[in-house]
Amino acid sequence: MSYCLNPDCQRPTNPSATQFCQHCGGRLLLRERYRPLQPLGRGGFGRTFLAIDEDLPFKPLCVIKQLHVPRHTGSHFTKAVELFHREAMRLQELGEYPQIPRLLAHFEQEKRLYLVQAWISGQTLAQELHEQGRFSEGKIWELLQDLLPVLQFIHQHQVIHRDIKPANIIRYNRTPTLPQGSSGWSGLSASGIDPAARSLVESLSDRKLVLIDFGVAKSLASPTPCTGTIIGSPEYMPPEQIKGKVVPASDLYSLGVTCIHLLTQVPALDMFDIANNHWAWRDFLLKGTRISDRLGQILDKLLQEAISQRYQSVDEVLQAINASQITSQLTSVQARALHLSPLTSASARSSAVTPTHCPGQLSSAIGVDYTKLRDLLAAAHWKEADQETWAVLCQALGKPLGRYLLPGDLSKLPCEDLQSIDGLWMKHSQRRFGWTVQVQVYQSVGADYGSFCQRVGWPLHNSTSSYSSLKFNRSAPIGHLPSRVWVGGSYWWRHMEAIATKLTECSPQSVKKIGVNPA
Repeated sequence: MSYCLNPDCQRPTNPSATQFCQHCGGRLLLRERYRPLQPLGRGGFGRTFLAIDEDLPFKPLCVIKQLHVPRHTGSHFTKAVELFHREAMRLQELGEYPQIPRLLAHFEQEKRLYLVQAWISGQTLAQELHEQGRFSEGKIWELLQDLLPVLQFIHQHQVIHRDIKPANIIRYNRTPTLPQGSSGWSGLSASGIDPAARSLVESLSDRKLVLIDFGVAKSLASPTPCTGTIIGSPEYMPPEQIKGKVVPASDLYSLGVTCIHLLTQVPALDMFDIANNHWAWRDFLLKGTRISDRLGQILDKLLQEAISQRYQSVDEVLQAINASQITSQLTSVQARALHLSPLTSASARSSAVTPTHCPGQLSSAIGVDYTKLRDLLAAAHWKEADQETWAVLCQALGKPLGRYLLPGDLSKLPCEDLQSIDGLWMKHSQRRFGWTVQVQVYQSVGADYGSFCQRVGWPLHNSTSSYSSLKFNRSAPIGHLPSRVWVGGSYWWRHMEAIATKLTECSPQSVKKIGVNPA
């Protein structure tokens, strides 16, 4: 079918091939290209519609957003037009990112403004909550791991979303399901994807979260300060946004409110204790539900009323998550050891990191001298130690100094040497850095290399020619060092998989195997 976008049309449904509305006479095709099929929703200043692009052979699906303000006069309408144009600008600035719908077009037709975006198949978290009920702690961890890198990306591009809430987060479904009611158009195919967006969609893992609706997003690079009109969803707004001001930490507050709403399925404002000025969300958990202290502490800090008491950036949240997960894993290993016999328990405790090797022990199967690496690490000369790590790797593998190494080369690295290098990094960083730590982070994100890079603070591209993107201090994210500057080859990004495999081979109990298959 075709759907008329004239807001005043009383019978907007039309046959599929119709060019003009049979009721009001309005033109059905936008730009003689985009055919609206059915309404998807409305809210704020816009209405959204499922549509197809008739210019392309497979007639791929897309989404049309129409500016719709009942009264087209006064400051209210002027503000709506400004926000609509701003959404297009924000989407254009953000460019192509898999977890943000791609902007396909922005135009005016018959004195109405439109945006056209790539269609993302899936449900919003608000719909998922309604159908499936309260989220488990595991699903909240997954939400944080999925969405924080998106916020990190937009904040790095000087954009604040200002409307983080379950209705603006879609869980992508790689097997498309058409919206209810779309079966009325015989030519509609769930497999239709706009070619311009195809590469982005294909790079998006199934069930990943996508952030939508940048209609109220604000640019930090704007010549005017981030103050003025109160915009967003009040129940998810931080105090400063209610006063017309926003900072990157404002999005983090809204993310925290989103998490506690999904955990409890209770309206957000019902959980705020006005008398004591704090979120009493634990009081609304389903009876018998227990949330771990590590997640509770992270949510509590996201929800702090004072900006100064809140996480200041996505990086800080990711570091807190990494620290809590690694601490939990090490604690779990130690806890299991308590159930063993005294002799076995002592052995397990001494080998929690590298069971067959003492951390910091200097030994080599082929006579490599690790004294310099030890001394640099002991003095916290992290950059020089990172450079020395490349040098000793070359020596241990019989390669010329400075030669880039392939991930496959690591299979030839003697276990003694791997454990010596890793043990020195673990010992002198108090288990903040080292390959064991990196593998634990890698496994905690399901062996997803992109997510791993986000966690440890590495760029997604391979920066082998410069140390400019690295931090050489203890405030660097957990697992940030040693770096990957030594990695070369076409499949450089598989180095983490190779390290995980080799570490598991050399020390089977040192890392918990999650999605990593030893060779």
